Amino acid sequence: MPSTIYTTLCITESASTKITKFQVIQLEQKDMGAMYHIILLIIAVYVSLVMHISSKSTPVDLTLGFTELPPSISNFKHDKPYNLPVRERYSFKDGVHKLWVYATDKPLSPLSKTKPRSEIRIEGYDYSSGVWQFEGQGFVPKGTYGVCIMQVFGAHPKRATTLMLDVYDNSLMYYNHSVLVPNIRDRWFQLNVIHDVEASNVKIYVDGVQVYEAPGQGGSSHYFKFGVYAQDNPSCYMESRWKGIRALRKSS
Repeated sequence: MPSTIYTTLCITESASTKITKFQVIQLEQKDMGAMYHIILLIIAVYVSLVMHISSKSTPVDLTLGFTELPPSISNFKHDKPYNLPVRERYSFKDGVHKLWVYATDKPLSPLSKTKPRSEIRIEGYDYSSGVWQFEGQGFVPKGTYGVCIMQVFGAHPKRATTLMLDVYDNSLMYYNHSVLVPNIRDRWFQLNVIHDVEASNVKIYVDGVQVYEAPGQGGSSHYFKFGVYAQDNPSCYMESRWKGIRALRKSS
């Protein structure tokens, strides 16, 4: 009788152990399967994130497909306070255009109600259709604010410009209400502006990376300007420097 009980207990314990081991193996397999799927998900998210960041931040050659129309000095028309000679608000040395103005300066002309400016208009490349691009390297020194440094001039009759890029609080802005790039001052940056007239949009790139897309503003004629043009609450002294200026048109 004791032997029978012992044998029964052994068989029961043995069966129970096998069931327990089998369950443990199943759980381990399930855990391994879950871990495998988690690892695949992490890899997929990582690859997607890297590709997204790469597509947004990797500089590209924005001039591919465009024909350069290299401006010469004869294409540069200087807008400055009407009572001063150009040399008082502009210099060109070692390939760098330096433009400056004071908040107390006179406007463009005696009858003008605009604020002070020292800007270069690129003449000879006015356009009313197609896809056009401005490229240049800019520098805005510390202390300059409340100023427009680049324009796409021309728009429907209710406004003068399709684009104005301003500097406020150390940031590059779309007009004075959308921050495009913080910490823009005291460093050289590359600026590309592409205006598609038919598609009615303007794309802004800084250091090869798109930072904004703005709607077109109509108008029958456009041209590019760069320099300094006082806006609301400007600094007493405003300055910007430019080099490598190019005007380009998309090839047909």
